[in-house]
Amino acid sequence: MSNRTYYEALKWASLFLKEKRLDESAATYLLQELSHLDQTHLLIKYRQPMPATLDNRYVEAIKQYVDGMPPQYIIGTAPFYGESFTVNEAVLIPRQETEELVEWVLSANQQPQLSVLDVGTGSGVIGITLKLQRPNWQVTLSDLSEEALKVAQKNAKQLNASINTVQGDLLTPVAGSRFDVIVSNPPYISHDEEAEMDADVLASEPAMALFADHQGLVIYERLADQLKQGVVTTKQVFLEIGFQQGQAVRQIFEQRFPDATITVRQDMAGHDRMVRIQFK
Repeated sequence: MSNRTYYEALKWASLFLKEKRLDESAATYLLQELSHLDQTHLLIKYRQPMPATLDNRYVEAIKQYVDGMPPQYIIGTAPFYGESFTVNEAVLIPRQETEELVEWVLSANQQPQLSVLDVGTGSGVIGITLKLQRPNWQVTLSDLSEEALKVAQKNAKQLNASINTVQGDLLTPVAGSRFDVIVSNPPYISHDEEAEMDADVLASEPAMALFADHQGLVIYERLADQLKQGVVTTKQVFLEIGFQQGQAVRQIFEQRFPDATITVRQDMAGHDRMVRIQFK
């Protein structure tokens, strides 16, 4: 196998994935990432022999993918907002919809100096991206998972983002603090939806970052309750939501904050995906 060309290796992998009825594009993605070649330079090398170590690693990666591991976990990184973030099985793989949440926060807050809390930060993509785009903002990342915070801290160091991290449940680790903005992409999938989800997501991504009780609404309820109790104070909250949860999340906050201005925003696909709560 060590004498195979890049083209031969890619052809083998594509056919193998096709036989397994898996996404053939993963073959190209994994080869490009493992070889550190973009599409153009991979084409230039197509007829050249692959180094034996790369070939062996590529075969291993393809087998990992067939066994149900997402490509981003195999490579150990995932793209987000133009940067490369470290990911592993302690954190979710960032989605494109979350980039839209970040863009909303940035476009709605042009002030050069703000204090921001990213609740349930996971790999840190939201808070770190905000810090990179607004270097003078004071950004704090929080998560219940110690392992997730380690990933976030690693990403912050790699991307030279000066942030604070705290471990704990929702707002409790920063009780008594005041933030201009709170942002969160919490677990919001109902346990009833497990049967409809991809098997590799269920097998690989952390359940505590995916699922929530009360039809996926319990974290929104608890967050609203803690804000009502004054655990922390803030001017506005930005939340990512499930595409069927817009009205339900609106009602959660309307019941507790009847004077607040609540906006539900759609993603690029036209689905309810984000909520902004502005307090008077």
